[in-house]
Amino acid sequence: MLSVPLPFLSGFVFAVVAHRSLKGAEAAGPRHIFLAFILLYALQGMIVGLRFGYGIDALAPVQPVTAAMMPPLAFLAFRSLAGVLPKRPILHAAAPVAVALSLVFLPGFVDTLLLAIFFGYGLALYRLTLTGDEAAAEAALQRARPVLRVARLTAGLMLFFALSDGALAVYTAFYGHASVPAAVGLMNIVAIGAVLAYFLLPETGTRPLGEPRDPPSESDRATLASIESALEEASLYKDENLSLSRLARRAGLPPREVSAVINRATGFNLSQFVNNRRVAEVCRLLEETRKPLTEIMFEAGFSTKSNFNREFRRVTGVSPSHYRAEARKQQVADPKAKT
Repeated sequence: MLSVPLPFLSGFVFAVVAHRSLKGAEAAGPRHIFLAFILLYALQGMIVGLRFGYGIDALAPVQPVTAAMMPPLAFLAFRSLAGVLPKRPILHAAAPVAVALSLVFLPGFVDTLLLAIFFGYGLALYRLTLTGDEAAAEAALQRARPVLRVARLTAGLMLFFALSDGALAVYTAFYGHASVPAAVGLMNIVAIGAVLAYFLLPETGTRPLGEPRDPPSESDRATLASIESALEEASLYKDENLSLSRLARRAGLPPREVSAVINRATGFNLSQFVNNRRVAEVCRLLEETRKPLTEIMFEAGFSTKSNFNREFRRVTGVSPSHYRAEARKQQVADPKAKT
Protein backbone atom coordinates (compact mmCIF):
# COMPACT_ATOMS: atom_id res chain seq x y z
CA MET A 1 0.00 0.00 0.00
CA LEU A 2 1.37 3.39 -1.01
CA SER A 3 1.96 5.98 1.70
CA VAL A 4 2.33 9.74 1.39
CA PRO A 5 5.83 10.83 2.50
CA LEU A 6 6.03 13.95 4.63
CA PRO A 7 7.86 16.00 1.96
CA PHE A 8 4.82 15.50 -0.30
CA LEU A 9 2.56 16.88 2.41
CA SER A 10 4.96 19.69 3.28
CA GLY A 11 5.16 20.85 -0.32
CA PHE A 12 1.39 20.67 -0.77
CA VAL A 13 0.62 22.56 2.46
CA PHE A 14 3.06 25.36 1.65
CA ALA A 15 1.80 25.63 -1.94
CA VAL A 16 -1.82 26.01 -0.78
CA VAL A 17 -1.02 28.58 1.92
CA ALA A 18 1.29 30.59 -0.36
CA HIS A 19 -1.28 30.62 -3.15
CA ARG A 20 -4.01 31.87 -0.81
CA SER A 21 -1.74 34.61 0.52
CA LEU A 22 -0.39 35.73 -2.84
CA LYS A 23 -3.56 35.59 -4.92
CA GLY A 24 -4.03 39.34 -4.44
CA ALA A 25 -0.59 40.13 -5.84
CA GLU A 26 -1.86 41.47 -9.12
CA ALA A 27 1.28 43.28 -10.27
CA ALA A 28 2.02 42.08 -13.79
CA GLY A 29 5.72 41.41 -13.17
CA PRO A 30 5.81 38.91 -10.34
CA ARG A 31 2.72 36.82 -11.05
CA HIS A 32 4.44 34.25 -13.23
CA ILE A 33 7.47 34.19 -10.91
CA PHE A 34 5.24 33.49 -7.90
CA LEU A 35 3.48 30.71 -9.78
CA ALA A 36 6.80 29.16 -10.82
CA PHE A 37 8.09 29.34 -7.25
CA ILE A 38 4.97 27.75 -5.73
CA LEU A 39 4.91 24.97 -8.33
CA LEU A 40 8.63 24.34 -7.89
CA TYR A 41 8.24 24.14 -4.10
CA ALA A 42 5.51 21.51 -4.51
CA LEU A 43 7.62 19.67 -7.10
CA GLN A 44 10.61 19.67 -4.77
CA GLY A 45 8.47 18.06 -2.08
CA MET A 46 7.55 15.32 -4.55
CA ILE A 47 11.18 14.77 -5.55
CA VAL A 48 12.37 14.53 -1.94
CA GLY A 49 9.43 12.27 -1.06
CA LEU A 50 10.09 9.91 -3.98
CA ARG A 51 13.80 9.79 -3.24
CA PHE A 52 13.71 9.20 0.49
CA GLY A 53 10.19 7.75 0.82
CA TYR A 54 10.35 5.25 -2.04
CA GLY A 55 14.09 4.94 -2.57
CA ILE A 56 14.15 6.35 -6.11
CA ASP A 57 17.85 7.26 -6.13
CA ALA A 58 17.75 8.25 -9.80
CA LEU A 59 16.41 11.61 -8.56
CA ALA A 60 19.54 12.25 -6.48
CA PRO A 61 21.23 14.50 -9.11
CA VAL A 62 17.95 16.35 -9.82
CA GLN A 63 17.11 17.25 -6.23
CA PRO A 64 20.02 19.68 -5.56
CA VAL A 65 19.47 21.58 -8.83
CA THR A 66 15.74 22.09 -8.31
CA ALA A 67 16.43 23.04 -4.68
CA ALA A 68 18.90 25.71 -5.83
CA MET A 69 16.26 27.22 -8.12
CA MET A 70 13.77 27.99 -5.33
CA PRO A 71 15.58 30.72 -3.34
CA PRO A 72 16.32 32.94 -6.39
CA LEU A 73 12.75 32.56 -7.63
CA ALA A 74 11.32 33.51 -4.24
CA PHE A 75 13.60 36.52 -3.89
CA LEU A 76 12.88 37.78 -7.43
CA ALA A 77 9.13 37.39 -6.94
CA PHE A 78 8.96 39.35 -3.70
CA ARG A 79 11.46 41.94 -4.86
CA SER A 80 9.38 42.51 -7.99
CA LEU A 81 6.32 42.99 -5.82
CA ALA A 82 8.20 45.74 -4.04
CA GLY A 83 8.47 47.51 -7.39
CA VAL A 84 12.24 47.00 -7.53
CA LEU A 85 13.15 44.99 -10.61
CA PRO A 86 16.76 43.79 -10.88
CA LYS A 87 18.57 45.02 -13.98
CA ARG A 88 19.82 41.55 -14.87
CA PRO A 89 17.56 38.89 -13.35
CA ILE A 90 19.29 36.24 -15.44
CA LEU A 91 22.28 36.54 -13.11
CA HIS A 92 20.25 34.76 -10.43
CA ALA A 93 20.38 31.64 -12.60
CA ALA A 94 23.97 31.34 -11.40
CA ALA A 95 22.77 29.49 -8.29
CA PRO A 96 21.29 26.37 -9.96
CA VAL A 97 23.97 26.45 -12.67
CA ALA A 98 26.70 26.45 -10.03
CA VAL A 99 25.07 23.50 -8.26
CA ALA A 100 24.74 21.57 -11.53
CA LEU A 101 28.42 22.15 -12.33
CA SER A 102 29.40 21.19 -8.81
CA LEU A 103 27.54 17.88 -9.17
CA VAL A 104 29.74 17.07 -12.15
CA PHE A 105 33.11 18.42 -11.08
CA LEU A 106 33.01 18.90 -7.27
CA PRO A 107 30.24 16.67 -5.84
CA GLY A 108 31.58 17.06 -2.32
CA PHE A 109 30.97 20.81 -2.50
CA VAL A 110 27.24 20.59 -3.35
CA ASP A 111 25.95 20.63 0.24
CA THR A 112 28.07 23.63 1.16
CA LEU A 113 26.93 25.48 -1.95
CA LEU A 114 23.25 24.78 -1.24
CA LEU A 115 23.67 25.95 2.35
CA ALA A 116 25.17 29.23 1.12
CA ILE A 117 22.39 29.73 -1.46
CA PHE A 118 19.54 29.11 1.00
CA PHE A 119 21.12 31.13 3.78
CA GLY A 120 22.10 34.04 1.53
CA TYR A 121 18.75 34.37 -0.21
CA GLY A 122 16.82 33.73 3.00
CA LEU A 123 18.66 36.54 4.73
CA ALA A 124 18.21 38.87 1.72
CA LEU A 125 14.47 38.14 1.58
CA TYR A 126 14.05 38.72 5.31
CA ARG A 127 15.86 42.05 5.06
CA LEU A 128 13.52 43.02 2.24
CA THR A 129 10.48 42.44 4.47
CA LEU A 130 11.90 44.84 7.07
CA THR A 131 11.20 47.77 4.74
CA GLY A 132 7.50 47.55 5.72
CA ASP A 133 4.83 48.74 3.30
CA GLU A 134 7.40 49.29 0.54
CA ALA A 135 8.09 45.53 0.44
CA ALA A 136 4.60 44.99 -0.99
CA ALA A 137 4.21 48.29 -2.83
CA GLU A 138 2.57 46.70 -5.88
CA ALA A 139 0.01 44.67 -3.91
CA ALA A 140 -3.49 45.90 -3.12
CA LEU A 141 -3.51 47.35 0.39
CA GLN A 142 -5.75 44.63 1.84
CA ARG A 143 -3.31 42.00 0.55
CA ALA A 144 -0.07 43.74 1.59
CA ARG A 145 0.06 42.30 5.12
CA PRO A 146 -0.58 38.67 4.04
CA VAL A 147 2.07 39.07 1.34
CA LEU A 148 4.59 40.33 3.89
CA ARG A 149 3.77 37.48 6.25
CA VAL A 150 4.27 34.80 3.60
CA ALA A 151 7.52 36.51 2.56
CA ARG A 152 8.77 36.24 6.14
CA LEU A 153 7.57 32.64 6.30
CA THR A 154 9.45 31.84 3.09
CA ALA A 155 12.59 33.55 4.39
CA GLY A 156 12.30 31.65 7.67
CA LEU A 157 11.93 28.31 5.87
CA MET A 158 14.98 29.06 3.73
CA LEU A 159 17.09 29.79 6.80
CA PHE A 160 15.71 26.75 8.61
CA PHE A 161 16.47 24.38 5.73
CA ALA A 162 19.94 25.93 5.32
CA LEU A 163 20.80 25.32 8.97
CA SER A 164 19.14 21.90 9.20
CA ASP A 165 20.71 20.69 5.94
CA GLY A 166 24.09 21.91 7.16
CA ALA A 167 23.66 20.07 10.44
CA LEU A 168 22.55 16.94 8.55
CA ALA A 169 25.61 17.11 6.29
CA VAL A 170 27.91 17.27 9.32
CA TYR A 171 26.03 14.37 10.96
CA THR A 172 26.25 12.12 7.90
CA ALA A 173 29.96 12.84 7.54
CA PHE A 174 30.53 11.17 10.91
CA TYR A 175 27.69 8.65 11.22
CA GLY A 176 26.66 7.79 7.66
CA HIS A 177 23.36 8.11 5.80
CA ALA A 178 21.26 5.60 7.72
CA SER A 179 19.31 8.27 9.62
CA VAL A 180 18.79 10.63 6.66
CA PRO A 181 15.16 9.62 5.89
CA ALA A 182 14.14 10.10 9.54
CA ALA A 183 15.93 13.47 9.67
CA VAL A 184 14.23 14.60 6.46
CA GLY A 185 10.88 13.58 7.93
CA LEU A 186 11.53 15.55 11.12
CA MET A 187 12.58 18.62 9.12
CA ASN A 188 9.35 18.49 7.14
CA ILE A 189 7.26 18.08 10.30
CA VAL A 190 8.79 21.31 11.58
CA ALA A 191 8.13 23.00 8.21
CA ILE A 192 4.49 21.85 8.17
CA GLY A 193 4.04 23.10 11.73
CA ALA A 194 5.47 26.51 10.83
CA VAL A 195 3.24 26.84 7.77
CA LEU A 196 0.09 25.82 9.66
CA ALA A 197 0.95 28.18 12.51
CA TYR A 198 1.32 31.00 9.99
CA PHE A 199 -2.02 30.19 8.42
CA LEU A 200 -4.03 29.58 11.61
CA LEU A 201 -2.61 32.13 14.05
CA PRO A 202 -3.56 35.81 13.76
CA GLU A 203 -0.90 38.35 12.95
CA THR A 204 0.76 39.69 16.06
CA GLY A 205 2.64 42.88 16.75
CA THR A 206 1.81 46.37 17.87
CA ARG A 207 -0.17 48.55 15.54
CA PRO A 208 0.14 52.31 15.31
CA LEU A 209 -2.38 54.08 17.55
CA GLY A 210 -2.86 57.12 15.36
CA GLU A 211 -0.64 59.35 17.45
CA PRO A 212 2.69 60.45 15.92
CA ARG A 213 5.70 60.16 18.21
CA ASP A 214 6.61 63.79 17.58
CA PRO A 215 4.67 66.72 16.10
CA PRO A 216 4.97 66.50 12.30
CA SER A 217 7.38 68.88 10.67
CA GLU A 218 6.28 71.54 8.22
CA SER A 219 7.72 69.43 5.40
CA ASP A 220 5.80 66.33 6.52
CA ARG A 221 2.55 68.31 6.80
CA ALA A 222 3.00 69.60 3.24
CA THR A 223 3.78 66.12 1.92
CA LEU A 224 0.82 64.64 3.80
CA ALA A 225 -1.44 67.26 2.23
CA SER A 226 -0.22 66.16 -1.20
CA ILE A 227 -0.92 62.53 -0.35
CA GLU A 228 -4.42 63.34 0.92
CA SER A 229 -5.10 65.37 -2.23
CA ALA A 230 -4.01 62.44 -4.40
CA LEU A 231 -6.22 60.11 -2.37
CA GLU A 232 -9.24 62.35 -2.98
CA GLU A 233 -8.57 62.87 -6.69
CA ALA A 234 -11.20 60.92 -8.63
CA SER A 235 -12.02 59.22 -5.29
CA LEU A 236 -8.89 57.12 -5.53
CA TYR A 237 -9.43 55.82 -1.98
CA LYS A 238 -12.52 53.97 -3.22
CA ASP A 239 -10.45 51.71 -5.49
CA GLU A 240 -10.29 48.33 -3.76
CA ASN A 241 -7.10 47.51 -5.70
CA LEU A 242 -5.30 50.65 -4.54
CA SER A 243 -1.64 50.00 -3.80
CA LEU A 244 1.20 52.02 -2.34
CA SER A 245 2.77 52.31 -5.79
CA ARG A 246 -0.39 53.71 -7.37
CA LEU A 247 -0.90 56.23 -4.58
CA ALA A 248 2.76 57.28 -4.80
CA ARG A 249 2.56 57.75 -8.56
CA ARG A 250 -0.59 59.85 -8.21
CA ALA A 251 1.08 61.99 -5.53
CA GLY A 252 4.29 62.26 -7.54
CA LEU A 253 6.37 60.88 -4.67
CA PRO A 254 8.58 57.83 -4.08
CA PRO A 255 6.67 54.95 -2.39
CA ARG A 256 9.11 54.93 0.53
CA GLU A 257 8.45 58.63 1.23
CA VAL A 258 4.67 58.17 1.12
CA SER A 259 4.78 55.31 3.62
CA ALA A 260 7.29 57.05 5.90
CA VAL A 261 5.45 60.39 5.99
CA ILE A 262 2.10 58.74 6.77
CA ASN A 263 3.70 56.83 9.65
CA ARG A 264 5.54 59.86 11.03
CA ALA A 265 2.77 62.42 10.63
CA THR A 266 -0.28 60.34 11.63
CA GLY A 267 0.96 57.29 13.56
CA PHE A 268 -1.06 55.04 11.24
CA ASN A 269 0.29 52.58 8.74
CA LEU A 270 -0.70 53.03 5.10
CA SER A 271 -3.61 50.58 5.16
CA GLN A 272 -5.10 52.16 8.30
CA PHE A 273 -4.64 55.65 6.85
CA VAL A 274 -6.58 54.78 3.68
CA ASN A 275 -9.20 52.80 5.57
CA ASN A 276 -9.80 55.78 7.85
CA ARG A 277 -10.90 57.73 4.79
CA ARG A 278 -13.03 54.83 3.58
CA VAL A 279 -14.73 54.55 6.96
CA ALA A 280 -15.47 58.28 6.90
CA GLU A 281 -17.23 57.77 3.56
CA VAL A 282 -19.14 54.81 4.97
CA CYS A 283 -20.30 56.93 7.90
CA ARG A 284 -21.52 59.62 5.51
CA LEU A 285 -23.45 57.10 3.43
CA LEU A 286 -24.93 55.47 6.53
CA GLU A 287 -26.17 58.85 7.71
CA GLU A 288 -27.39 60.25 4.40
CA THR A 289 -28.70 57.23 2.48
CA ARG A 290 -30.69 54.05 2.98
CA LYS A 291 -28.42 51.96 0.78
CA PRO A 292 -27.80 48.38 1.93
CA LEU A 293 -24.71 47.95 4.07
CA THR A 294 -23.02 45.63 1.56
CA GLU A 295 -23.47 48.16 -1.24
CA ILE A 296 -22.00 50.90 0.94
CA MET A 297 -19.05 48.68 1.85
CA PHE A 298 -18.10 48.10 -1.79
CA GLU A 299 -18.77 51.70 -2.78
CA ALA A 300 -16.33 52.96 -0.15
CA GLY A 301 -13.54 50.66 -1.35
CA PHE A 302 -13.70 47.66 0.99
CA SER A 303 -13.56 44.25 -0.68
CA THR A 304 -14.32 41.85 2.19
CA LYS A 305 -16.91 42.01 4.93
CA SER A 306 -14.50 40.83 7.63
CA ASN A 307 -11.97 43.57 6.88
CA PHE A 308 -14.75 46.15 6.62
CA ASN A 309 -16.27 45.28 9.99
CA ARG A 310 -12.87 45.15 11.67
CA GLU A 311 -11.73 48.51 10.31
CA PHE A 312 -15.08 50.21 10.95
CA ARG A 313 -15.04 49.10 14.57
CA ARG A 314 -11.39 50.17 14.92
CA VAL A 315 -12.25 53.70 13.79
CA THR A 316 -15.70 54.22 15.34
CA GLY A 317 -15.75 51.75 18.22
CA VAL A 318 -19.13 50.33 17.11
CA SER A 319 -20.53 48.11 14.37
CA PRO A 320 -21.89 49.66 11.12
CA SER A 321 -25.47 48.65 11.96
CA HIS A 322 -25.22 50.20 15.42
CA TYR A 323 -23.77 53.38 13.93
CA ARG A 324 -26.66 53.65 11.45
CA ALA A 325 -29.25 53.04 14.16
CA GLU A 326 -27.75 55.76 16.37
CA ALA A 327 -27.58 58.17 13.41
CA ARG A 328 -31.27 57.63 12.67
CA LYS A 329 -32.19 58.21 16.30
CA GLN A 330 -30.31 61.49 16.23
CA GLN A 331 -32.04 62.52 13.00
CA VAL A 332 -35.45 61.83 14.54
CA ALA A 333 -34.54 63.81 17.63
CA ASP A 334 -33.11 66.66 15.55
CA PRO A 335 -35.13 67.17 12.35
CA LYS A 336 -32.51 69.66 11.13
CA ALA A 337 -29.90 66.92 11.01
CA LYS A 338 -28.88 65.49 7.61
CA THR A 339 -31.24 63.01 6.03
